[in-house]
Parts: sequence; C-alpha cells; structure tokens
Amino acid sequence: MSLQANEGAVGVAFQQPVRAAAVLRQAGALARPGAVVVPVLAGKQLALLSPDGDDDAALAFIEAAKALGARVSFVRAGLDDNSSDLQVETTARYLSQLYDAVECQHLPPPLVSRLARSAAIPVFEGLATPAHPTAALVARLDGDSSPQVKRRSVLQAALLVSMA
Repeated sequence: MSLQANEGAVGVAFQQPVRAAAVLRQAGALARPGAVVVPVLAGKQLALLSPDGDDDAALAFIEAAKALGARVSFVRAGLDDNSSDLQVETTARYLSQLYDAVECQHLPPPLVSRLARSAAIPVFEGLATPAHPTAALVARLDGDSSPQVKRRSVLQAALLVSMA
C-alpha cells in the first residue's frame, strides 16, 4: 500500500484539490446509470470502530464497502480520550494486523489521530458521516442519480483512491 499510516488520520486529506479531483472522477464513473461496481476490494478486511454500529453513517459505510467486495467488521470502541498511550498503540497494532483500513465514527478526533499515528493502515475519521469533507463532493457530481447513489459512489471512490 502506498499510503503512510498517518496520512489516513483525517481521511487522507480529501479536501486537497488533487485528491478531491481523483475522488470526483472515480465517483462520477460509479454513479453513472448502469455502472457496474466491480468488487475490487474483494479479500480486504475493513473495521468500523464506533460505539454505535447501526446509525445511518455506519450503514452507509458498510453498504459502500461491501458493494466493492470488502468485508466489514463492527468493532465496539473500547478507547476514549483518557486511554493510555500503551492502550492506543496496542489497539492500533492489533487493528493493523487484522484489517486493511479502519473507519472511526463518533470517536473524539484526538483519539482517532492517536490511533492513526500508531497504525500501519489508513484510519479514517468519520468518512461516511455528513460532516466529512467527502460529503461536500456529492453536490459537485453531475448526473441524474439520486443523492443516496451519489453519496455511496463518493464513499466508494474515497475507499478506492485511499486503498488502491
């Protein structure tokens, strides 16, 4: 994988023009009517690290990743801002051994940053949440696809750009 572990800390800087353009190009292809989503992430293991695995953002992430062929495991967050450096580092090491990427939702940003610094895999901070920079890319997609299809396409594109 070409990404540095800490590059994934806050979503691989999707707001950077070059990265956003790459996501938009890929999302545009995925959102076209009749587009076939190829399971290019088949064999990849992703983790959804969150205190709640059944809200809209969690379900959106799971749906987008599974459509690309990835397996997604829900991992209940057992860490908080008061977790020791050793706890965070150990957790990040285990996550890196078990998964190819981690989506963190509803966790404090400083904790996600600490995890990302210690992980050897991309660690996303709320990639599928409405507040993530990729959510703004949906409005920039052309075409008549529904907002849900466009959002799923942007999520899938972000995963592909980050993990390919």
